[in-house]
Amino acid sequence: MAIVYLSLGSNKGDRIGYIQQATSLLGACDNISVIRTSAFYETEPWDMSSKNWFVNAIVEIKTSLPPQELLAECKRIEMQLGRKERSGNNYEDRTIDIDILFYNKEIINDENLTIPHKYLHLRAFILVPMLELNPDFEHPVLHKTISDLHSDLENPEMVFLYGTRVEI
Repeated sequence: MAIVYLSLGSNKGDRIGYIQQATSLLGACDNISVIRTSAFYETEPWDMSSKNWFVNAIVEIKTSLPPQELLAECKRIEMQLGRKERSGNNYEDRTIDIDILFYNKEIINDENLTIPHKYLHLRAFILVPMLELNPDFEHPVLHKTISDLHSDLENPEMVFLYGTRVEI
């Protein structure tokens, strides 16, 4: 069984509801067990022009699915919850976004899947909830812990524990 960290985010509609539904749907899969989830965090959109803020969380799961099958399951859940295919290269508002951050300590560079997620070390909205779940987890490419990656952020954006400001 692999230990996997998933990033869940929503900036459209019932943001918390979509993250909760996605977590429930992940846990309902035969080959996935949800171990724990972070708190919900609210952040400004990253690298997109939307005015709709995101709610983000990290979910730690155990799975027997290989990475490509897990990706397919995540995409299926996104579509089930109303996620639309991205048009062009720009990020758009979404009901749910599920990204595979880490799959054990594996390094995967497929055409449609990069693990560890290629931007996670630049995103406070990923690092802050990861600090909550596993601050000592070591990035298998950068060989730094989540705590170290968080300390390295040059321009950390403000992250709000849902309803409360969190200084990072």
